Amino acid sequence: MSPRNAPVRKPPRLYGKYSLEPVDVPRVETRFRRIVTPLPVPESIPVFEKLLELEPPSMACQPPVLWDRASESSVFDRFGNRWIDWSSCVLVANVGHSHPRVVEALRRTADHGRLATYVFAHEGRAQLLERLARLLPEGLDRIFLLTTGSEAVECAIKLARTWGIGRSPARRKIVSFAGGFHGRTLGSQLAGGLPALKTWIGGEDPSFVQVPFPDGYFETDISFGAFERALEGKNVRPDEIAAVLSESYLGIGPDFFPDDFVRALRRWCDRVGALLVFDEVQSGFGRTGRLFAFEHYGVVPDLIACGKGISSSLPIAAVMGRAKILATYGPGSMTSTHSGSPLAVAAAVASIDALVEEGLVARAASLGPILESGLKPIAKRYAQVGWMGCRGLVAGLRVVKSGTKEPDADLAHRINEACFRKGLLMFAPVGIGGGCIKIAPPLTIPEDELEEGCEVLREAFRDVLGS
Repeated sequence: MSPRNAPVRKPPRLYGKYSLEPVDVPRVETRFRRIVTPLPVPESIPVFEKLLELEPPSMACQPPVLWDRASESSVFDRFGNRWIDWSSCVLVANVGHSHPRVVEALRRTADHGRLATYVFAHEGRAQLLERLARLLPEGLDRIFLLTTGSEAVECAIKLARTWGIGRSPARRKIVSFAGGFHGRTLGSQLAGGLPALKTWIGGEDPSFVQVPFPDGYFETDISFGAFERALEGKNVRPDEIAAVLSESYLGIGPDFFPDDFVRALRRWCDRVGALLVFDEVQSGFGRTGRLFAFEHYGVVPDLIACGKGISSSLPIAAVMGRAKILATYGPGSMTSTHSGSPLAVAAAVASIDALVEEGLVARAASLGPILESGLKPIAKRYAQVGWMGCRGLVAGLRVVKSGTKEPDADLAHRINEACFRKGLLMFAPVGIGGGCIKIAPPLTIPEDELEEGCEVLREAFRDVLGS
């Protein structure tokens, strides 16, 4: 057949970066995984095509699993496949998927006949506030319930800036860190430290200032003096700063602060009159082996923004902090339509009770070394792993071009897709350049399931890199 008459090959159908062409993969049948169909499942393709037709392309960003149900640390489709979940719905399902306490609380609340209340009072809201107040360090005793993490960060920025301006009209700057991610709304992205996410804004706001994060990898000077010099280099005076805001660990890693740095930062904020605000949206509620990740540093912030793991399910968030700061706005001047929504509140109460009574924070701490020991052989063996971080049940592997710190997003994606085909589910690679493989299983994951997941990841590296 001449080239002119050869059949035209259609380009592969894609769901984001993931192929929608079914591939016959080796059958998997273990205690925790079951892959018995081609992947993606042929019968699921029409659903993904409908999503591509009706949703913006930004939503086509995760492995093409058509979720049917999820339980504890497992995700199931309706075609007989089962994955070990290392995503927790992007660090939401801390007490596991469909925890019986959470399911029963939602069922009971729905049956009661109260689905929305605006900011009219209901008993569940008071119960949740009591639960949260018991978890807070001394001195933090006010809580404002919201819906999303971005909303909580926006509110914390608003409170901090209003507080600062009330002390001096010049005290309005928010200092945050390069590489930080605080959400996708305007204020949260102005505070964020990922320039690629800000191009839509159309210009920098000089009242938001980013300084290097002392990760010891991209930024090798981890001294507190480097923080002060960075502010001086940007001509920012301490008396202009309303607050310093940071994720308790940067989600692009996880990258943790040096303990001494944060202690010095707390003293510095006290000395210059700035607030210290930690974004615990991703890191809170046991994820790192502490209830809140800032506890690793031995400090207490002035404000905390939370979300995700509060309920392990439905959208709910909170700003928690010192009473004098949260009293900045009077009745009716700072509310949210779904603040303390009855269903989300019921889920949060049940999730917190499970977290505390089942000892899941301590469990995350004890499983952390097991996860780390499962990842270290990968980091040691492959030059394409430039960095590894792990604390509790959050970990990351930065995939790079050998011998450099340049992210290799394509390689990270291929490893992620190989895991998907073997029955290990993670969200798509994240971080600077899209090169970080992020690991965040539910805190309920059995030890042997966690170890099996590590073995699957090692297999995926071998398959993709050929050694």
